[in-house]
Amino acid sequence: MNFALILFILLVISGVLWAADRFHFRKRRASDAKEPLWVEYGASFFPVILAVFLLRSFLVEPFKIPSGSMIPTLLVGDFIAVKKYAYGIRLPVVNKKIIDIGQPARGDVVVFRYPPDPSLDYIKRVVGLPGDKVAYLNKRLTINGQPVEVRRAGDYFDAERLFYTPLYEERLGDREHMILIEDDAPAFVPHVMQFPHRDKCLYNTEGFVCEVPPGHYFVMGDNRDNSQDSRVWGFVPDENLVGKAFFIWFNFGDLKRIGGFR
Repeated sequence: MNFALILFILLVISGVLWAADRFHFRKRRASDAKEPLWVEYGASFFPVILAVFLLRSFLVEPFKIPSGSMIPTLLVGDFIAVKKYAYGIRLPVVNKKIIDIGQPARGDVVVFRYPPDPSLDYIKRVVGLPGDKVAYLNKRLTINGQPVEVRRAGDYFDAERLFYTPLYEERLGDREHMILIEDDAPAFVPHVMQFPHRDKCLYNTEGFVCEVPPGHYFVMGDNRDNSQDSRVWGFVPDENLVGKAFFIWFNFGDLKRIGGFR
């Protein structure tokens, strides 16, 4: 469901009704006359819909985490806030960038339109920037030939699977975050799709090496062995970016998570 398109259609309909009443029908209506239903339930909602549309399109948009690919950073059921303006001002619905404000940095958690099916929104962490050479061999991440700093930070208990997974602290640029790596999971990437710029990636039994093309980003989930990401379906084009995730504003199952994440 394209909620942005639905909201835009409601905005146009309510705006037309509001303008018709404001500049034509209100002048012809007696001062003590009751407003017709189309004004009460149509035009009167225009200011509210306009405020929601502008807020959601240009400032902050809420998202719900549907899967465990970003555990332990984000859990299933987390409601997060996303800065829509972090990587530029884009026209609603068509997602066309009109003002360039900034670019994703390594370590950013971004929401984007899933390249194989842009009607879906995905969330992952940016690992590779345009021009980077990203390698993930034997579960060790290197960028442009430099190993990414990681250290063991104990174990993570998955309450749903009743399973312990090795927990690591990883540093990308100036950002530190936690990741999960399962010792017994295979290093190679299964079921790789045929995606644009597939020729810039080399896969083998140890993992992969990819060179990120201009205008694209390489993203991975923090739950490294349980994430369908750029390793499988390819690079994220700049035009698919939605915004930068930065805040957990609700979780029905765990209120302590409110206010977390950065």
